[in-house]
Amino acid sequence: MTLPRERFAYSSPFTRPPLKLPGNARMIVWSVINIEEWDITRPMARQLSQPPMGQTPIPDMPNWTWYEYGMRVGFWRLMRALAHARVRPTMSINAKVCQTYPEVAAAARDAGWEFMAHSYVQMPIQHIEDQRAIMRKSIEIIESFTGKKPNGWLGPGRGQTFDTLDHVAACGMTWFADWVLDDQPIWVKTAHGPLLSIPYSAEINDITLMVSHHHESDVLLKRTADAFDRLYEESAQSSRIMAIG
Repeated sequence: MTLPRERFAYSSPFTRPPLKLPGNARMIVWSVINIEEWDITRPMARQLSQPPMGQTPIPDMPNWTWYEYGMRVGFWRLMRALAHARVRPTMSINAKVCQTYPEVAAAARDAGWEFMAHSYVQMPIQHIEDQRAIMRKSIEIIESFTGKKPNGWLGPGRGQTFDTLDHVAACGMTWFADWVLDDQPIWVKTAHGPLLSIPYSAEINDITLMVSHHHESDVLLKRTADAFDRLYEESAQSSRIMAIG
């Protein structure tokens, strides 16, 4: 068993060698859209509506239909807004979406969105008996649908076991986005060669702010602007990455 801290070296962002981006860019603002398959026969990945008496039902129709609204309506609103802003995001996608919601996956593919593997369906990775098999299945489905092999991985709920990263590298992926421990990419050791950890965000995230913390959308806007201002100031000496999830 390899512990996370055994996989990377500690360094301060203010004393490590400066990060230089192509074209001398100071920052990357990385938009990530999570598109998932919630299995109606399992507990839902998130609960907006709390079940009566604390007993989670299966099927959980109130929360499944909330999810389904996102696939039927919310996705298309986001796509129109991003197209208007001329932003092409990375789509973190459960591979089964390509089979269950081919119109959604095709629209993202045709718009030039990057596909990031996000497992097959949305369930805790700790409950998957053969992680490597599921990763390979997910990669194959996405590659068959888009014509491109995904290079990056985001675990469901950003979850991992102690050996998940070894499986990610063994499947030929080169980076992952589960960790929120830095504002710059870091190299991580695995049993199958190094992986690059790309900074994700737990704070600039609609699930965190709106579902967990019950804030309104203007709080997300302000927090996003504040985070950008801080990182842009720090990026004068060394580039930063800001994820919006």
